[in-house]
Amino acid sequence: MSKVRTRFAPSPTGRMHVGNLRTALYAYLISKHENGDFLLRIEDTDQERQVEGAVEIIYRTMQKTGLIHDEGPDKDGGVGPYVQSERQASGIYLEYAKKLIEKGEAYYCFCDKERLETLHTTIGDKEISIYDKHCLNLSKEEIEANLAAGKPYVIRQNNPRTGTTTFHDEIYGDISVDNAELDDMILIKSDGFPTYNFANVIDDHLMGITHVVRGNEYLSSSPKYNRLYDAFGWEVPIYVHCPLITDEEHKKLSKRCGHSSFEDLLEQGFVTEAIVNFVALLGWSPEDNQEKMTLQEMIEKFDYRRMSKSPAVFDYGKLKWLNGEYIKAMDDAEYMEMALPYVKEYVTRSCNYEKIAAMVKTRIEVFPDIKELVDFFQEVPEYDISMYTHKKMKTNAESSLAVLKEVLPVLQAQEDYSNDALYQTLVAFVGEKGYKNGYVMWPIRTAVSGKQTTPGGATELMEILGRDESLARIQAAIEKLSAELA
Repeated sequence: MSKVRTRFAPSPTGRMHVGNLRTALYAYLISKHENGDFLLRIEDTDQERQVEGAVEIIYRTMQKTGLIHDEGPDKDGGVGPYVQSERQASGIYLEYAKKLIEKGEAYYCFCDKERLETLHTTIGDKEISIYDKHCLNLSKEEIEANLAAGKPYVIRQNNPRTGTTTFHDEIYGDISVDNAELDDMILIKSDGFPTYNFANVIDDHLMGITHVVRGNEYLSSSPKYNRLYDAFGWEVPIYVHCPLITDEEHKKLSKRCGHSSFEDLLEQGFVTEAIVNFVALLGWSPEDNQEKMTLQEMIEKFDYRRMSKSPAVFDYGKLKWLNGEYIKAMDDAEYMEMALPYVKEYVTRSCNYEKIAAMVKTRIEVFPDIKELVDFFQEVPEYDISMYTHKKMKTNAESSLAVLKEVLPVLQAQEDYSNDALYQTLVAFVGEKGYKNGYVMWPIRTAVSGKQTTPGGATELMEILGRDESLARIQAAIEKLSAELA
Protein backbone atom coordinates (compact mmCIF):
# COMPACT_ATOMS: atom_id res chain seq x y z
CA MET A 1 0.00 0.00 0.00
CA SER A 2 1.08 3.60 -0.57
CA LYS A 3 2.32 5.68 2.35
CA VAL A 4 -0.38 6.14 5.00
CA ARG A 5 -1.74 9.67 4.99
CA THR A 6 -4.46 10.80 7.40
CA ARG A 7 -5.96 14.18 8.09
CA PHE A 8 -7.78 16.09 10.76
CA ALA A 9 -10.19 18.53 9.17
CA PRO A 10 -11.95 20.59 11.84
CA SER A 11 -14.37 23.44 11.29
CA PRO A 12 -13.48 26.61 13.23
CA THR A 13 -16.70 26.75 15.26
CA GLY A 14 -15.41 27.12 18.84
CA ARG A 15 -13.74 24.99 21.47
CA MET A 16 -12.58 21.53 20.46
CA HIS A 17 -15.15 18.92 21.44
CA VAL A 18 -13.83 15.70 22.97
CA GLY A 19 -15.17 13.80 19.94
CA ASN A 20 -13.17 15.99 17.57
CA LEU A 21 -10.07 15.60 19.71
CA ARG A 22 -10.50 11.81 19.56
CA THR A 23 -10.85 11.96 15.76
CA ALA A 24 -7.63 13.99 15.56
CA LEU A 25 -5.86 11.62 17.95
CA TYR A 26 -6.91 8.43 16.14
CA ALA A 27 -6.00 9.92 12.75
CA TYR A 28 -2.61 10.93 14.19
CA LEU A 29 -2.00 7.49 15.75
CA ILE A 30 -2.95 5.61 12.57
CA SER A 31 -0.46 7.61 10.52
CA LYS A 32 2.36 7.63 13.07
CA HIS A 33 2.00 3.90 13.79
CA GLU A 34 2.84 3.34 10.10
CA ASN A 35 5.41 6.18 9.86
CA GLY A 36 2.94 8.06 7.66
CA ASP A 37 1.86 11.69 7.31
CA PHE A 38 -0.69 13.54 9.39
CA LEU A 39 -2.32 16.58 7.77
CA LEU A 40 -4.27 19.49 9.22
CA ARG A 41 -6.94 21.01 6.98
CA ILE A 42 -9.23 23.83 8.05
CA GLU A 43 -12.78 23.32 6.76
CA ASP A 44 -14.23 26.82 6.86
CA THR A 45 -16.73 26.63 4.03
CA ASP A 46 -19.72 26.94 6.40
CA GLN A 47 -19.31 30.68 6.85
CA GLU A 48 -22.35 31.07 9.13
CA ARG A 49 -21.02 28.74 11.84
CA GLN A 50 -17.53 30.23 12.06
CA VAL A 51 -16.44 31.62 15.43
CA GLU A 52 -13.80 34.31 15.73
CA GLY A 53 -10.60 32.97 17.27
CA ALA A 54 -11.56 29.32 16.65
CA VAL A 55 -8.67 28.70 14.23
CA GLU A 56 -6.25 29.77 16.98
CA ILE A 57 -8.00 27.33 19.35
CA ILE A 58 -7.38 24.51 16.86
CA TYR A 59 -3.66 25.33 16.57
CA ARG A 60 -3.28 25.76 20.33
CA THR A 61 -5.04 22.48 21.09
CA MET A 62 -3.00 20.50 18.56
CA GLN A 63 0.24 21.99 19.86
CA LYS A 64 -0.61 21.39 23.51
CA THR A 65 -1.73 17.79 22.97
CA GLY A 66 1.36 16.92 20.91
CA LEU A 67 -0.64 16.09 17.78
CA ILE A 68 1.81 17.86 15.52
CA HIS A 69 0.85 17.87 11.83
CA ASP A 70 3.30 17.18 9.05
CA GLU A 71 1.40 19.33 6.56
CA GLY A 72 -1.11 22.12 7.01
CA PRO A 73 -1.77 25.81 6.43
CA ASP A 74 1.57 26.64 8.07
CA LYS A 75 3.48 23.67 6.57
CA ASP A 76 2.97 23.31 2.83
CA GLY A 77 3.63 19.78 1.67
CA GLY A 78 2.80 20.50 -1.95
CA VAL A 79 -0.95 19.78 -1.96
CA GLY A 80 -2.17 23.08 -0.49
CA PRO A 81 -3.81 25.36 0.16
CA TYR A 82 -4.95 23.61 3.36
CA VAL A 83 -7.79 26.03 4.12
CA GLN A 84 -11.01 25.27 2.23
CA SER A 85 -12.03 28.90 1.71
CA GLU A 86 -8.69 29.45 -0.05
CA ARG A 87 -9.25 26.35 -2.15
CA GLN A 88 -12.77 27.59 -2.90
CA ALA A 89 -11.39 30.95 -4.08
CA SER A 90 -9.30 29.12 -6.67
CA GLY A 91 -12.51 27.66 -8.16
CA ILE A 92 -11.43 24.06 -7.57
CA TYR A 93 -14.78 22.74 -6.28
CA LEU A 94 -16.89 24.26 -9.03
CA GLU A 95 -14.41 22.88 -11.56
CA TYR A 96 -14.86 19.32 -10.26
CA ALA A 97 -18.62 19.71 -9.96
CA LYS A 98 -18.78 20.69 -13.63
CA LYS A 99 -16.77 17.57 -14.51
CA LEU A 100 -19.51 15.52 -12.87
CA ILE A 101 -22.18 17.41 -14.81
CA GLU A 102 -20.38 16.51 -18.04
CA LYS A 103 -20.43 12.85 -16.98
CA GLY A 104 -24.14 12.95 -16.09
CA GLU A 105 -23.26 12.33 -12.43
CA ALA A 106 -24.47 15.80 -11.33
CA TYR A 107 -26.81 18.52 -12.56
CA TYR A 108 -27.87 22.14 -12.07
CA CYS A 109 -30.94 22.65 -9.87
CA PHE A 110 -32.85 25.96 -10.02
CA CYS A 111 -35.77 25.00 -7.70
CA ASP A 112 -36.72 27.67 -5.19
CA LYS A 113 -37.23 27.18 -1.45
CA GLU A 114 -41.04 27.03 -1.75
CA ARG A 115 -40.95 24.14 -4.21
CA LEU A 116 -38.39 22.22 -2.18
CA GLU A 117 -40.59 22.43 0.92
CA THR A 118 -43.31 20.47 -0.88
CA LEU A 119 -41.04 17.46 -1.43
CA HIS A 120 -41.58 14.88 1.28
CA THR A 121 -41.72 11.10 0.96
CA THR A 122 -42.13 8.20 3.39
CA ILE A 123 -39.56 5.40 3.52
CA GLY A 124 -40.70 2.69 5.94
CA ASP A 125 -41.92 4.63 8.97
CA LYS A 126 -39.69 7.66 8.32
CA GLU A 127 -40.80 10.81 6.57
CA ILE A 128 -37.86 12.26 4.68
CA SER A 129 -37.35 14.97 2.12
CA ILE A 130 -35.96 13.61 -1.14
CA TYR A 131 -35.43 15.75 -4.20
CA ASP A 132 -37.54 14.54 -7.14
CA LYS A 133 -34.88 15.15 -9.86
CA HIS A 134 -37.12 17.81 -11.42
CA CYS A 135 -34.18 19.81 -12.81
CA LEU A 136 -32.36 16.73 -14.11
CA ASN A 137 -34.68 16.82 -17.12
CA LEU A 138 -34.00 20.44 -18.08
CA SER A 139 -32.73 20.87 -21.61
CA LYS A 140 -29.30 22.31 -22.30
CA GLU A 141 -30.95 25.44 -23.65
CA GLU A 142 -33.08 25.90 -20.50
CA ILE A 143 -30.02 25.52 -18.30
CA GLU A 144 -27.98 28.01 -20.32
CA ALA A 145 -30.85 30.51 -20.30
CA ASN A 146 -31.23 30.22 -16.53
CA LEU A 147 -27.49 30.69 -16.01
CA ALA A 148 -27.37 33.65 -18.38
CA ALA A 149 -30.29 35.26 -16.50
CA GLY A 150 -28.36 34.90 -13.22
CA LYS A 151 -30.99 32.59 -11.73
CA PRO A 152 -29.80 31.13 -8.38
CA TYR A 153 -28.81 27.48 -8.56
CA VAL A 154 -27.21 24.62 -6.69
CA ILE A 155 -25.41 21.64 -8.20
CA ARG A 156 -26.77 18.26 -7.11
CA GLN A 157 -25.32 14.76 -7.21
CA ASN A 158 -27.27 12.44 -9.53
CA ASN A 159 -27.86 9.32 -7.43
CA PRO A 160 -29.80 6.26 -8.61
CA ARG A 161 -33.25 5.58 -7.16
CA THR A 162 -33.15 1.77 -7.46
CA GLY A 163 -30.82 -0.92 -6.17
CA THR A 164 -28.41 -0.65 -3.24
CA THR A 165 -25.03 0.87 -2.53
CA THR A 166 -22.59 -1.06 -0.34
CA PHE A 167 -19.50 0.32 1.32
CA HIS A 168 -16.94 -1.09 3.72
CA ASP A 169 -15.91 0.38 7.05
CA GLU A 170 -12.99 -1.07 9.01
CA ILE A 171 -14.96 -1.02 12.27
CA TYR A 172 -18.57 -1.65 11.19
CA GLY A 173 -17.87 -3.95 8.23
CA ASP A 174 -19.95 -3.95 5.02
CA ILE A 175 -22.99 -1.69 5.14
CA SER A 176 -25.63 -1.64 2.40
CA VAL A 177 -28.03 1.24 1.87
CA ASP A 178 -31.17 1.27 -0.25
CA ASN A 179 -30.60 3.80 -3.02
CA ALA A 180 -34.16 5.04 -2.53
CA GLU A 181 -32.87 6.67 0.65
CA LEU A 182 -30.03 8.49 -1.11
CA ASP A 183 -31.06 12.06 -1.77
CA ASP A 184 -29.47 13.93 -4.64
CA MET A 185 -27.15 15.72 -2.24
CA ILE A 186 -26.14 19.29 -2.97
CA LEU A 187 -22.50 19.56 -4.01
CA ILE A 188 -22.28 23.33 -4.66
CA LYS A 189 -24.53 25.64 -2.63
CA SER A 190 -26.28 28.73 -4.00
CA ASP A 191 -23.53 30.93 -2.52
CA GLY A 192 -20.96 29.11 -4.67
CA PHE A 193 -19.40 27.31 -1.71
CA PRO A 194 -19.13 23.51 -1.69
CA THR A 195 -21.00 21.45 0.86
CA TYR A 196 -18.96 19.77 3.57
CA ASN A 197 -19.44 16.34 1.97
CA PHE A 198 -18.34 17.34 -1.51
CA ALA A 199 -15.32 19.38 -0.43
CA ASN A 200 -14.21 16.47 1.74
CA VAL A 201 -14.09 14.04 -1.14
CA ILE A 202 -12.27 16.44 -3.49
CA ASP A 203 -9.72 17.48 -0.86
CA ASP A 204 -9.10 13.98 0.48
CA HIS A 205 -8.39 12.69 -3.02
CA LEU A 206 -6.17 15.58 -4.08
CA MET A 207 -4.24 15.42 -0.80
CA GLY A 208 -3.69 11.66 -1.13
CA ILE A 209 -5.55 10.72 2.05
CA THR A 210 -5.48 6.93 2.48
CA HIS A 211 -7.48 6.58 5.74
CA VAL A 212 -10.50 8.72 6.60
CA VAL A 213 -11.22 8.83 10.34
CA ARG A 214 -14.49 10.35 11.52
CA GLY A 215 -17.43 9.88 13.88
CA ASN A 216 -20.03 7.23 13.13
CA GLU A 217 -22.66 9.92 12.56
CA TYR A 218 -21.11 10.08 9.07
CA LEU A 219 -21.83 6.42 8.31
CA SER A 220 -25.08 7.37 6.56
CA SER A 221 -23.21 9.79 4.26
CA SER A 222 -20.60 7.25 3.20
CA PRO A 223 -22.59 5.77 0.27
CA LYS A 224 -22.82 9.26 -1.24
CA TYR A 225 -19.06 9.71 -0.76
CA ASN A 226 -18.40 6.39 -2.46
CA ARG A 227 -20.62 7.25 -5.40
CA LEU A 228 -18.59 10.44 -5.87
CA TYR A 229 -15.32 8.50 -5.80
CA ASP A 230 -16.73 6.04 -8.33
CA ALA A 231 -18.07 8.84 -10.52
CA PHE A 232 -14.59 10.38 -10.73
CA GLY A 233 -12.93 6.97 -11.11
CA TRP A 234 -10.91 7.52 -7.94
CA GLU A 235 -9.76 4.97 -5.36
CA VAL A 236 -11.97 4.90 -2.26
CA PRO A 237 -9.99 5.52 0.97
CA ILE A 238 -10.11 3.21 3.98
CA TYR A 239 -12.95 4.33 6.28
CA VAL A 240 -12.54 4.21 10.05
CA HIS A 241 -15.71 5.38 11.80
CA CYS A 242 -15.38 6.00 15.54
CA PRO A 243 -18.15 5.00 17.97
CA LEU A 244 -20.46 7.53 19.56
CA ILE A 245 -19.34 9.11 22.85
CA THR A 246 -22.07 9.24 25.49
CA ASP A 247 -22.33 10.69 28.97
CA GLU A 248 -22.84 8.44 32.00
CA GLU A 249 -26.61 8.43 31.34
CA HIS A 250 -25.84 6.98 27.88
CA LYS A 251 -26.96 10.15 26.09
CA LYS A 252 -24.82 11.77 23.41
CA LEU A 253 -22.11 13.89 25.03
CA SER A 254 -23.34 17.42 24.48
CA LYS A 255 -21.64 20.79 24.71
CA ARG A 256 -23.96 21.62 27.62
CA CYS A 257 -22.58 18.92 29.93
CA GLY A 258 -19.74 21.14 31.15
CA HIS A 259 -16.83 18.86 30.29
CA SER A 260 -17.30 18.17 26.59
CA SER A 261 -14.36 20.20 25.27
CA PHE A 262 -10.60 20.04 25.74
CA GLU A 263 -10.49 23.56 27.18
CA ASP A 264 -13.39 22.82 29.58
CA LEU A 265 -11.29 20.01 31.02
CA LEU A 266 -8.14 22.13 31.31
CA GLU A 267 -10.14 24.73 33.22
CA GLN A 268 -11.39 22.01 35.58
CA GLY A 269 -7.81 21.18 36.57
CA PHE A 270 -7.06 18.22 34.31
CA VAL A 271 -3.61 17.87 32.78
CA THR A 272 -3.18 17.56 29.02
CA GLU A 273 -1.48 14.15 29.07
CA ALA A 274 -4.29 12.63 31.13
CA ILE A 275 -6.97 14.07 28.81
CA VAL A 276 -5.23 12.69 25.71
CA ASN A 277 -4.71 9.30 27.39
CA PHE A 278 -8.37 9.15 28.47
CA VAL A 279 -9.68 10.21 25.06
CA ALA A 280 -7.61 7.45 23.42
CA LEU A 281 -9.52 4.90 25.51
CA LEU A 282 -12.94 6.17 24.39
CA GLY A 283 -13.59 3.34 21.97
CA TRP A 284 -10.17 1.65 21.81
CA SER A 285 -7.95 -0.40 24.07
CA PRO A 286 -4.46 -1.81 23.47
CA GLU A 287 -3.95 -5.54 23.27
CA ASP A 288 -2.27 -5.64 26.69
CA ASN A 289 -5.07 -3.50 28.26
CA GLN A 290 -2.56 -0.97 29.59
CA GLU A 291 -4.48 2.13 30.69
CA LYS A 292 -1.87 4.79 31.49
CA MET A 293 0.15 5.49 28.34
CA THR A 294 2.36 8.17 26.91
CA LEU A 295 1.63 9.42 23.41
CA GLN A 296 4.65 7.47 22.15
CA GLU A 297 3.31 4.27 23.75
CA MET A 298 -0.05 4.89 22.09
CA ILE A 299 1.68 5.27 18.71
CA GLU A 300 3.42 1.92 19.20
CA LYS A 301 0.31 0.07 20.42
CA PHE A 302 -2.44 1.64 18.29
CA ASP A 303 -4.33 -0.78 16.06
CA TYR A 304 -7.58 0.71 14.79
CA ARG A 305 -8.97 -2.79 14.23
CA ARG A 306 -9.32 -3.01 18.03
CA MET A 307 -11.77 -0.10 18.07
CA SER A 308 -15.25 -0.85 19.40
CA LYS A 309 -18.57 -0.49 17.60
CA SER A 310 -20.39 0.17 20.86
CA PRO A 311 -20.84 3.69 22.23
CA ALA A 312 -18.00 4.83 24.50
CA VAL A 313 -19.07 6.18 27.89
CA PHE A 314 -17.33 9.34 29.09
CA ASP A 315 -16.59 8.09 32.62
CA TYR A 316 -15.73 11.28 34.51
CA GLY A 317 -14.65 9.28 37.57
CA LYS A 318 -12.15 7.29 35.52
CA LEU A 319 -10.78 10.49 33.99
CA LYS A 320 -10.27 11.92 37.49
CA TRP A 321 -8.50 8.75 38.64
CA LEU A 322 -6.23 8.79 35.59
CA ASN A 323 -5.51 12.48 36.12
CA GLY A 324 -4.53 11.75 39.71
CA GLU A 325 -2.04 9.16 38.47
CA TYR A 326 -0.48 11.73 36.14
CA ILE A 327 -0.25 14.29 38.94
CA LYS A 328 1.52 11.77 41.20
CA ALA A 329 4.03 11.05 38.42
CA MET A 330 4.80 14.73 37.70
CA ASP A 331 8.29 16.04 38.42
CA ASP A 332 8.38 18.57 41.24
CA ALA A 333 9.01 21.64 39.09
CA GLU A 334 6.08 20.95 36.73
CA TYR A 335 3.81 20.04 39.64
CA MET A 336 4.66 23.19 41.61
CA GLU A 337 4.05 25.37 38.56
CA MET A 338 0.50 24.01 38.29
CA ALA A 339 -0.34 23.54 42.00
CA LEU A 340 0.99 26.74 43.57
CA PRO A 341 -1.58 29.08 41.95
CA TYR A 342 -4.34 26.99 43.55
CA VAL A 343 -2.63 26.96 46.96
CA LYS A 344 -2.09 30.72 46.85
CA GLU A 345 -5.70 31.29 45.83
CA TYR A 346 -7.00 29.53 48.93
CA VAL A 347 -4.23 30.38 51.42
CA THR A 348 -3.20 34.03 51.52
CA ARG A 349 -1.59 34.18 54.95
CA SER A 350 2.21 33.92 55.12
CA CYS A 351 3.39 30.29 55.17
CA ASN A 352 5.39 27.79 53.14
CA TYR A 353 3.24 27.27 50.03
CA GLU A 354 5.64 24.73 48.53
CA LYS A 355 5.32 22.47 51.58
CA ILE A 356 1.52 22.70 51.43
CA ALA A 357 1.55 21.82 47.72
CA ALA A 358 3.93 18.89 48.27
CA MET A 359 1.73 17.62 51.10
CA VAL A 360 -1.35 17.27 48.87
CA LYS A 361 0.31 15.93 45.70
CA THR A 362 -0.67 12.29 46.20
CA ARG A 363 -4.13 13.17 47.54
CA ILE A 364 -5.65 15.09 44.63
CA GLU A 365 -7.20 13.93 41.36
CA VAL A 366 -7.68 17.40 39.86
CA PHE A 367 -6.03 20.63 40.96
CA PRO A 368 -9.22 22.27 42.31
CA ASP A 369 -9.29 19.40 44.88
CA ILE A 370 -6.54 21.39 46.60
CA LYS A 371 -9.07 23.82 48.07
CA GLU A 372 -10.78 21.39 50.44
CA LEU A 373 -7.43 19.98 51.54
CA VAL A 374 -5.69 23.27 52.34
CA ASP A 375 -8.34 25.87 53.21
CA PHE A 376 -7.83 25.32 56.95
CA PHE A 377 -4.30 26.73 56.65
CA GLN A 378 -6.00 30.09 56.06
CA GLU A 379 -8.29 29.75 59.08
CA VAL A 380 -9.87 27.02 61.16
CA PRO A 381 -13.37 26.30 59.87
CA GLU A 382 -16.36 26.00 62.18
CA TYR A 383 -16.46 22.45 63.50
CA ASP A 384 -18.34 20.28 65.96
CA ILE A 385 -16.46 19.08 69.06
CA SER A 386 -17.67 15.54 68.31
CA MET A 387 -14.69 15.45 65.90
CA TYR A 388 -12.45 14.97 68.95
CA THR A 389 -14.06 11.57 69.51
CA HIS A 390 -12.12 8.76 67.86
CA LYS A 391 -12.74 5.16 68.94
CA LYS A 392 -9.42 3.80 67.70
CA MET A 393 -7.46 6.59 69.42
CA LYS A 394 -9.67 6.21 72.52
CA THR A 395 -10.33 9.96 72.57
CA ASN A 396 -13.39 12.10 73.22
CA ALA A 397 -14.06 15.79 73.84
CA GLU A 398 -13.30 15.55 77.58
CA SER A 399 -10.04 13.62 77.20
CA SER A 400 -8.98 15.89 74.36
CA LEU A 401 -9.51 19.02 76.46
CA ALA A 402 -7.38 17.53 79.25
CA VAL A 403 -4.59 16.57 76.81
CA LEU A 404 -4.54 19.99 75.11
CA LYS A 405 -4.28 21.73 78.49
CA GLU A 406 -1.42 19.41 79.48
CA VAL A 407 0.52 19.73 76.24
CA LEU A 408 0.10 23.50 75.73
CA PRO A 409 2.94 24.49 78.13
CA VAL A 410 5.22 21.94 76.47
CA LEU A 411 4.51 23.45 73.04
CA GLN A 412 4.87 26.98 74.40
CA ALA A 413 8.35 26.08 75.62
CA GLN A 414 9.25 24.64 72.22
CA GLU A 415 11.26 27.02 69.99
CA ASP A 416 12.06 24.69 67.09
CA TYR A 417 8.83 24.13 65.15
CA SER A 418 10.27 21.87 62.48
CA ASN A 419 8.35 18.65 61.96
CA ASP A 420 11.09 16.40 63.34
CA ALA A 421 11.73 18.52 66.45
CA LEU A 422 8.00 18.75 67.24
CA TYR A 423 7.56 15.04 66.75
CA GLN A 424 10.43 14.20 69.13
CA THR A 425 9.04 16.55 71.78
CA LEU A 426 5.54 15.08 71.56
CA VAL A 427 6.81 11.47 71.57
CA ALA A 428 8.76 12.29 74.73
CA PHE A 429 5.61 13.84 76.24
CA VAL A 430 3.57 10.74 75.32
CA GLY A 431 6.20 8.45 76.88
CA GLU A 432 6.39 10.50 80.04
CA LYS A 433 2.60 10.47 80.49
CA GLY A 434 2.15 6.83 79.49
CA TYR A 435 -0.26 7.73 76.65
CA LYS A 436 -0.57 6.24 73.17
CA ASN A 437 0.64 8.48 70.32
CA GLY A 438 -2.83 8.89 68.79
CA TYR A 439 -4.30 9.87 72.14
CA VAL A 440 -2.25 13.09 71.97
CA MET A 441 -1.80 13.61 68.23
CA TRP A 442 -5.50 13.36 67.35
CA PRO A 443 -6.63 16.25 69.58
CA ILE A 444 -3.71 18.44 68.45
CA ARG A 445 -4.38 17.77 64.75
CA THR A 446 -8.09 18.48 65.24
CA ALA A 447 -7.33 21.67 67.15
CA VAL A 448 -4.98 23.14 64.54
CA SER A 449 -7.09 22.09 61.50
CA GLY A 450 -10.73 21.78 62.50
CA LYS A 451 -10.90 18.96 59.95
CA GLN A 452 -11.77 15.28 60.10
CA THR A 453 -9.08 14.47 57.54
CA THR A 454 -5.95 16.45 56.66
CA PRO A 455 -3.12 16.00 54.16
CA GLY A 456 -0.56 15.66 56.96
CA GLY A 457 -0.19 14.74 60.62
CA ALA A 458 -0.28 17.12 63.60
CA THR A 459 3.42 18.01 63.58
CA GLU A 460 3.55 18.48 59.78
CA LEU A 461 0.64 20.93 59.98
CA MET A 462 2.19 22.80 62.91
CA GLU A 463 5.49 23.18 61.05
CA ILE A 464 3.67 24.94 58.19
CA LEU A 465 1.43 27.01 60.48
CA GLY A 466 4.40 28.09 62.59
CA ARG A 467 4.74 28.49 66.36
CA ASP A 468 2.49 31.50 66.96
CA GLU A 469 -0.40 30.33 64.79
CA SER A 470 -0.23 26.75 66.15
CA LEU A 471 -0.31 27.91 69.77
CA ALA A 472 -3.13 30.36 69.05
CA ARG A 473 -5.22 27.59 67.47
CA ILE A 474 -4.62 25.19 70.36
CA GLN A 475 -5.56 27.91 72.85
CA ALA A 476 -8.74 28.61 70.85
CA ALA A 477 -9.59 24.90 70.85
CA ILE A 478 -9.20 24.75 74.64
CA GLU A 479 -11.57 27.68 74.99
CA LYS A 480 -14.08 26.11 72.53
CA LEU A 481 -14.05 22.76 74.33
CA SER A 482 -14.26 24.38 77.76
CA ALA A 483 -17.24 26.48 76.74
CA GLU A 484 -19.15 23.64 75.11
CA LEU A 485 -18.43 21.11 77.86
CA ALA A 486 -19.33 23.51 80.68
